[in-house]
Amino acid sequence: MLCLRRLVLLVGVAGLLGACSPEKPAFRSIDITGADYARDFKLADFNGQQRTLADFRGKVVVVFFGFAQCPDVCPTALSDLVQVKQLLGADGSKLQAIFITLDPERDSAEVLKAYTANFDPEFLALIPTSEQLPDLARHFKIFYRKNEGKTPGSYTLDHSAGSYVFDPQGRVRLYTRQGIKADALAEDLRLLLRGR
Repeated sequence: MLCLRRLVLLVGVAGLLGACSPEKPAFRSIDITGADYARDFKLADFNGQQRTLADFRGKVVVVFFGFAQCPDVCPTALSDLVQVKQLLGADGSKLQAIFITLDPERDSAEVLKAYTANFDPEFLALIPTSEQLPDLARHFKIFYRKNEGKTPGSYTLDHSAGSYVFDPQGRVRLYTRQGIKADALAEDLRLLLRGR
């Protein structure tokens, strides 16, 4: 009988301790906290300055891979981030959108500066060299493939269409699929800004 009472007491204590542990946040995006990929980058921005995630400490960072001549997915993703920034209100200044080109052959610094400024002057574009791109894409698990057009230089690219989200400490936390609603992503970013 004494053993049964001890067992009941231990189960009760374990239940109370479990109730006190912090619960995982209910993200709408895919939680990849602790992933061993997509951890950082060291790339030149359109001003020629080398950038890493450490440059954006204190902000949530959303990284999207694409190319400036993309007809639909890339401009939609950046337009959605403009809306997310607006939904964040005063916290909108704590969002850093980063566009990493998959087309360094055509996406010059000038092209990317103008391209991102069309969405928001604070959005930043990074330009890997042709040599950096394969390893970078592998590290971020990004698929991309060139599809030749009818004339020289008229190719397009197929590519992954999700984004990586980093918390204010620079840790990769979320992966968002194309088509996530702006209000859902804004709520995820609010959770990260609150230290969740």
